[in-house]
Formats: sequence, C-alpha cells, structure tokens
Amino acid sequence: MKQWFLIEDKSGYEKTITRYEEIRDAKKGTEEHKEKLLLAFLINQYEQKQWSLPEVDPIEMIKIRMEDFGYTASDLAKEYGDKGTVSKVLNYKQPLSLNMIRKFSKLLRIPADALTKEYKLHT
Repeated sequence: MKQWFLIEDKSGYEKTITRYEEIRDAKKGTEEHKEKLLLAFLINQYEQKQWSLPEVDPIEMIKIRMEDFGYTASDLAKEYGDKGTVSKVLNYKQPLSLNMIRKFSKLLRIPADALTKEYKLHT
C-alpha cells in the first residue's frame, strides 16, 4: 500500500481521487478497504478546506455541483432511476426524498446535511 499524506494541492487531490475510484469497491477487512477509508478521510479534509459550501438551498447546491461535474438531469436520473421525479425536484415542484439525498450526496460529493435544509417548493 502506498504511503499517503495530507493533500496539499490539486494534483495530490486528483491522484487521491483516482486511487479512491480504483479501490472504491474493496471488500471490508482488506488492506485496500483500509486504504479506501483513509483516502475518503483525506479527500473530505481537503474538500472542506478548499470549498466552504455557499449558503444556498439544497436544489441550488445540487445544480452548482452538477455544473462542477458536467452532469445533466439525465445523469441524476440514471443514478436515481426516475427522470420525471428528478425534473420535478430540480424545478422545485417536489421535495427531495431521503433516497435522493443519499444518492445525490454520494454522486455530487455534497454532505448529506447540506441537502436536508428546508426550502420552499413552487406551487
């Protein structure tokens, strides 16, 4: 296992993300699983230092991160499984479900608690 250190720059961040993606599905109890946990911690620490989340509602946060990653509503629908519901949520017609919060938090690397804030629906 490679020796890891705190992430100090974008290059280190990208290398860490790449390695994390390679071992994301490591089985619990293996060395790779331990490495994955460490990498997740290091990535989280770096992201918290780099990007303090703006004070926006959860839907705006999702839209910002979609733009950051180059995702479309169709990409979110692939993750969630229902394009109609995703469209309603992104247009403030339907609230986020717990299942959506879990999936979008992971996909868009947004802390789940940032997606649980209250926001107004457009009726």
